[in-house]
Amino acid sequence: MANRILDVKNLKIDFHTYAGEVKAIRDVSFHLDEGETLAIVGESGSGKSVTTRSIIGLLAKNSQIMGGQILFHGKDLLKISEKEWQQIRGNQIAMIFQDPMTSLDPTMKIGQQIAEPLIKHKGASKKEAWAKALEMMKAVGISNAEERINQYPHQFSGGMRQRIVIAIALICEPEILLADEPTTALDVTVQAEILDLMKDLQKRVKTSIIFITHDLGVVAGMADRVNVMYAGEFLEKGTVDEIFYNPQHPYTWGLINSMPTLTSEKLESIPGTPPDLLDPPKGDPFAPRNKYAMKIDAQMKPPFFKVSETHQAATWLLHPDAPKVTPPDEIVRRWEHYKELQAADED
Repeated sequence: MANRILDVKNLKIDFHTYAGEVKAIRDVSFHLDEGETLAIVGESGSGKSVTTRSIIGLLAKNSQIMGGQILFHGKDLLKISEKEWQQIRGNQIAMIFQDPMTSLDPTMKIGQQIAEPLIKHKGASKKEAWAKALEMMKAVGISNAEERINQYPHQFSGGMRQRIVIAIALICEPEILLADEPTTALDVTVQAEILDLMKDLQKRVKTSIIFITHDLGVVAGMADRVNVMYAGEFLEKGTVDEIFYNPQHPYTWGLINSMPTLTSEKLESIPGTPPDLLDPPKGDPFAPRNKYAMKIDAQMKPPFFKVSETHQAATWLLHPDAPKVTPPDEIVRRWEHYKELQAADED
């Protein structure tokens, strides 16, 4: 049985605004096992980044945790002091942010920024820390590391800066790495290189990753499990194969339909906009945008229905009494392709 290192239970987070209380995270639960990659996917504003920032204690000042637990090796991170956070943050739990330029200090040499966590958390001498920083720069694929260790962030390209941010995050060999849209600002070629680098370093450092993205295409080659997030809550959870080949929630269908493929002639968009979380809907939050929605979707929030031991979705379409609907053609095609692959493996 996998060793569970993180367990988030019934997390609720509000934001205080001039307009009122925004229910940003609404009763979210999930877990992370040792050595695995969990992807959290969804549109912008769905609550992905807020969820991960709560795990590392970096929520905005106008936020308030209204309930729940974040258990790291059984210890509730919501109850620890800032001094305890300083021992954990960057050491046992580290984070890669979306924009590397705003994550780096423009006045400090790169070597100093990579070495600093070792000096602070591990008590390494400056000489030891710089030697390790040089080693890590080479590990993340920065050429001429001996020369470039004394350069500043503005002297690196966007892809190289992201490699530096990854080096800083992994220098202390954290148990959990939170990656918040780490490749969004990069072109496709550099994006693929960074993802390969993260997977390679994950094996070496044996860290667990929570990968935040709106791009399901990135998730396919990166994640072990996927949680689909919308309007501050999860609508579907499963292994990467289950979410890609046998999705059950209409929102997941919409996300997959909006992915470009080699055969797609046009991109399908999801009509409508997410709900106003100042006044969250009482039923399925996706109902107003869901052409398969039933009357009950607007009246009552659906529970999670079990699809398999590892797959569950919160949609009334899975209720035994619900009418049978045919998913979009792309979803049906993926499921048929998956069954063909499974049959070929059995042969």
